[in-house]
Amino acid sequence: MKEKIYTIPVTEAFGVECECPMCVLEKKLEDECIDYILGPSLMEPEGRIETNEKGFCKKHFEKLYNRQQNRLGLGLILETHLTQQNYNIGKLYESKKDAVKKDAEMSMMKNLSSKVSMKKSDTDKMVDNLLEILKELEGKCTVCGKLDHTMERYIDVILYLWFKENDFKTLFNSKKGFCLKHLKDLLEGTKKFLNAKETAIFVSNLMEIQLENLERIREEVSWFTKKFDYRNNDAPWGNSKDAVPRSIQKIVGFCDFS
Repeated sequence: MKEKIYTIPVTEAFGVECECPMCVLEKKLEDECIDYILGPSLMEPEGRIETNEKGFCKKHFEKLYNRQQNRLGLGLILETHLTQQNYNIGKLYESKKDAVKKDAEMSMMKNLSSKVSMKKSDTDKMVDNLLEILKELEGKCTVCGKLDHTMERYIDVILYLWFKENDFKTLFNSKKGFCLKHLKDLLEGTKKFLNAKETAIFVSNLMEIQLENLERIREEVSWFTKKFDYRNNDAPWGNSKDAVPRSIQKIVGFCDFS
């Protein structure tokens, strides 16, 4: 297989014995992204603008904190992110504060009248605007955004290599399938990067591998449960001792089990 700089991370991940090579690829990307945010990104204006606007999801805030790598850097990120979000929320409320106070002072009769007419009060409108801001922020994450963008590029590489490099195709087909999250990503990738004929060929191959390995992991979990029957005390575990964490990862992707 001809290695190029953009294929090396993919081939390395597919060389790992695991339930989902794309989880290996994504985990490496995630770790690199966390390191970058707590390091070089702190000194780059574009990086700070992005973290100020987007912040992070719960999962990645936890990872940034638990890394304990640069607590000062994380503090600086939090300070400017909070400054930006406090401004956005405060500006909206201040612009509607007087109208909200008027709504609060309305008589009971007027309040009932407004409900009957189904006309939105200024308070209702302000709440809708606040919810819009908060929901938009909730859906943003600097790390998730970078991961989604880079993983999409790697899916393009995976599909390209599968059709162009027989060595990679053999490697791909020797794997234990993928977690359901990355199965979805691969199927979505066929719509973006393959024509109809290529999609049919690839999906047929992919689903044969996937279904075989989903049944394998189900059988391993089944044997794990049967080992708790005293009649199976002396029977070998086979591959079932760690079947529970592996099956969870098969369903949802990489998990950082403690």
